[in-house]
Amino acid sequence: MDGPVAVVNGGSSTVKFSLLNGEQRLLSALLDRLGDKPGNGACAHLRDAAGTVLFQGPIPAQTHEEALDWLFAWLQRNDGGFEPAAVGHRVVHGGDRLIRPVRVTDEVIGQIEALIPLAPLHQPHNLAPIRLLATKFPDLPQVACFDTAFHATQSAIEKRFALPREYEAAGIRRYGFHGLSYEYIASRLAEIDPVAAAGRTIVCHLGNGASLCAMRAGRSVATTMSFTALDGIPMGTRCGAIDPGVLLHLMDQPGMDTRTLSDLLYKRSGLLGLSGLSGDMRDLLASARPEAAEAVEYFCYRIAREIGSLSAALGGLDALVFTAGIGEHAASVRARICELSAWLGVAIDPAANRVLHTPESRIHVLVVPTNEEAMIARHVRRTLALPPGSPRPL
Repeated sequence: MDGPVAVVNGGSSTVKFSLLNGEQRLLSALLDRLGDKPGNGACAHLRDAAGTVLFQGPIPAQTHEEALDWLFAWLQRNDGGFEPAAVGHRVVHGGDRLIRPVRVTDEVIGQIEALIPLAPLHQPHNLAPIRLLATKFPDLPQVACFDTAFHATQSAIEKRFALPREYEAAGIRRYGFHGLSYEYIASRLAEIDPVAAAGRTIVCHLGNGASLCAMRAGRSVATTMSFTALDGIPMGTRCGAIDPGVLLHLMDQPGMDTRTLSDLLYKRSGLLGLSGLSGDMRDLLASARPEAAEAVEYFCYRIAREIGSLSAALGGLDALVFTAGIGEHAASVRARICELSAWLGVAIDPAANRVLHTPESRIHVLVVPTNEEAMIARHVRRTLALPPGSPRPL
């Protein structure tokens, strides 16, 4: 397949758009503040391959579809039109059936739509760009790439909750997320560290959304997120793992309906709730408030606990990898997590950059930048190179 690939990632209030030649980004766009109340104002940020700002400012749009219409019109006026060879989409949930990238058809759109109850905050926004492009550019090939697919290799025991089996049959099980990021890291490890690539590795994807994944020879064995992207370690504004009894208790409180509870767990908890200041790690590290320091310590402690748990799932540990915004840039957070994990044989050089472990360390410790867009572009090219209907191996 010749020509650039467009990558689209629709979020609850944003659309991220990139145009890639191979894995080189030619253009990137962030369409932000979508779905807000009228008058709040959507805005767009466009940059070229060198990072030069091409456009930055408000746009006349409120919905995802209107924002993409504006982007395509801008490209037509300023960049010769919207002419990628194909488009790849990040779709949060693939359920039990969509466990590899697939070319978009009406049937696939229906399958993605059927999964909305499992990811109501994300799936509709992933679908909106797919439908719009199918209408505006019906001959343009589209490929859907699923964030849950990488974890399809986990065992039935790992995926199961201790609930009556009819609930599992209805789709209530552990799925895991951030799969496109983990898949990219696994591919990079094969290039940069044979020990990590072939062995027992825990990848810490630490950003505003955060999770850990235990991999054996590059395949997912266990992960901290489960039925939703709310479970696991604390995040910017999400609580992470919590006793279900707390939720039952809260639901009995006056004024606590499901919408209010969802807002508490997804938007007012995590680092923001602990610190009372911010869900952004940069703000907390810069603050002198004791609550900020405690939020950072809590974050590191819970991650270290999960590293211990995932090491048990792997039967040992050979490598520890940090990625995403906090994992790549917050050296003090990495150092504290490694300090708490010293009992596993982790020893790092605080002054190191990408390869952190000392010669004496039993565990390789690496910082590997993630690139979900590049992973999606790879999937697009591989999927479209196959004859229609051909299965792709996991």
